[in-house]
Amino acid sequence: MAESQSNARLRADAGAPTSGVIHVRTRLTADFTVLSNALAQRRGSAVTVGVAAYIASLPDGSPVSIAALCEHFSEGEILISRALRELETAGYLERRRERLSTGQIRTRTYFHDIPCGTPGPDGPPEPPRPRRQPATAAVVPPASADVQPPVQVEAVQPPVQAKAETPIPHADADSRAVAVLAALRRVDARLVLSAHEAARLAPAVTQWLAAGLLPTQITDHLTARLPDHFLTRPAGILAYRLKETPLPLPAPARSAEPPVRPAVVPMRNCDGCDRGFRTAEPGRCRDCRSRDQLRAAG
Repeated sequence: MAESQSNARLRADAGAPTSGVIHVRTRLTADFTVLSNALAQRRGSAVTVGVAAYIASLPDGSPVSIAALCEHFSEGEILISRALRELETAGYLERRRERLSTGQIRTRTYFHDIPCGTPGPDGPPEPPRPRRQPATAAVVPPASADVQPPVQVEAVQPPVQAKAETPIPHADADSRAVAVLAALRRVDARLVLSAHEAARLAPAVTQWLAAGLLPTQITDHLTARLPDHFLTRPAGILAYRLKETPLPLPAPARSAEPPVRPAVVPMRNCDGCDRGFRTAEPGRCRDCRSRDQLRAAG
């Protein structure tokens, strides 16, 4: 007896949801990154979560500066820097100033799977970022019972004053650099600078001009890929681009020698028919020379 065939749809699984996302799980054995739900489901900017997931997937030693992240993402410097600040405030990103064996001080970036100070699943909470402690007291132990009690001596360090930036007088600023900065508003009306801001940015523009860059190249670089909304003064964005962006390669220099033009043969009149033709030396034209040859042959 033949088995009966049915065209009815198969009944859905009892545990499958009727709405929302349904995950199709695949067990990965390579090229994957583990993220905590607290980070992946973090409320707020999607750029912050995306930057965090990208940094977590990178191997140790990969550059995570704003310039390196802007090369990977399509967002601009403002959104990327805001995402890094949010991750640092939340405790996922940590920057430490460490002294190398050579004596140089370098800023190291650490990325945490869980925020700093949050207890992990396998142990106590991660120690917070070490802060700079004042000079510890030196305690002198007594040599014998007749010696006075130990004296606590504190080494007082003088406060370090920040080196103030010397303002540049407006009259001493490079006029060519100030003209380049003043012309930026013709490309983007938002790039309006005061006289003090233009004088402060002029030395960096002067350095680029001295490197062989044209004013149009500097203008194109400073006005490219600007954000839709400025969260700070335009001078801050221009100062960051002039300071953090490496100098682009200048345009190849054109030869100062004028191109050599071919010599023009002068016009002369034929000695036989007085017709004008071009020749280097005076004489007869081609038609007159042909008639002379025919007469000589006949």
